[in-house]
Amino acid sequence: MLFVLHKDGVPGESRVKGANVTYAAKKAAGYLTEKGISFENVIASCFDSDTVINPEYFACLTYNFMICPDRYRSSFQPIPVYHNNIWDVPGFARVLEAGSSFFQLIEATNPEKLVTFSSHSMSFKALVDAGYWPVDMISDDSAIFWKAYIRFDGKYRVIPMYTTVSMDIVAGNSWWKTVINEYKQKRRWAWGVENFPIVMRGFMTNRGISFYNKFRLSLKLIEGHIAWATWAFLLTIIGWLPMVFANLGFNRTVLYYSAQRITGTIFNLSSFSLLVCIILSLRLLPKRPVKHPILKRLGLTAQWVTIPIIAFFLSAIPALDAQTRLMLGKRMEFWVADKKRNQNGIND
Repeated sequence: MLFVLHKDGVPGESRVKGANVTYAAKKAAGYLTEKGISFENVIASCFDSDTVINPEYFACLTYNFMICPDRYRSSFQPIPVYHNNIWDVPGFARVLEAGSSFFQLIEATNPEKLVTFSSHSMSFKALVDAGYWPVDMISDDSAIFWKAYIRFDGKYRVIPMYTTVSMDIVAGNSWWKTVINEYKQKRRWAWGVENFPIVMRGFMTNRGISFYNKFRLSLKLIEGHIAWATWAFLLTIIGWLPMVFANLGFNRTVLYYSAQRITGTIFNLSSFSLLVCIILSLRLLPKRPVKHPILKRLGLTAQWVTIPIIAFFLSAIPALDAQTRLMLGKRMEFWVADKKRNQNGIND
């Protein structure tokens, strides 16, 4: 067991997780070299401090690593869920993070566009060759994939592992403090848009990656962040504007009738997707630590109806906040989330 203490204030580093894990990885590289252990025989796994791995995680990782023909040019991504304290947080936080878990489950079905997120594993040789995690970026978990992808001329991918790693939902000492913490965490996640200009610069200088791959990955990256910041606005606010302006002569225009049909179709599709999300998420949630009467259980289920409002205030607005800060050149520092676990029951 090798313990490493990373000092604060190292020149060229920011106070981010990537600086810590890179420092530790370099110390590990020196240790492995001293012991004569080949980097090719080592797998590096990077976890958040609150991560609880599935008991079969390392068995699943070993199996996927052994059968992967490009094991030294691949990262291995489990499915992150937020179940550690899901019954200990207010209902809005539970609904929001259950949706986040569902989104990660969907992402795992499309390995061609999968990017590392949060906890992940990779060959130590690939990590060293790619130049370790960035030491001055908040979104180090996804940035390491893009560094490796560009470093290896597009010959790098993410292998989904169909096992889970469970983490804590951010919490606070009060309902309102939990709202603030959720907002800050989603804004920190949305700061991952910082990858886009860096990736574009890497693509423009790298001639080993095909134009097709550059285009599809660039589109996926920017589309994801635009959708994150806009869909809740479209469904919650903009979709109702035709009705608001109907009495101002707008109801006699073609746009009025077209907008209603378009937003209606989007709303119906979103409602169906939400229903699927609710059903699957309820089946995937861990059992409640305590039993509640039928009315209480119905209330817990009804909380899902509020997800359009929750997504607007605690997903879309934080994303727009992060993107606006980046546009204006306002640097954002890494924020350490407040988390706690309370096994006494549900805190609603």
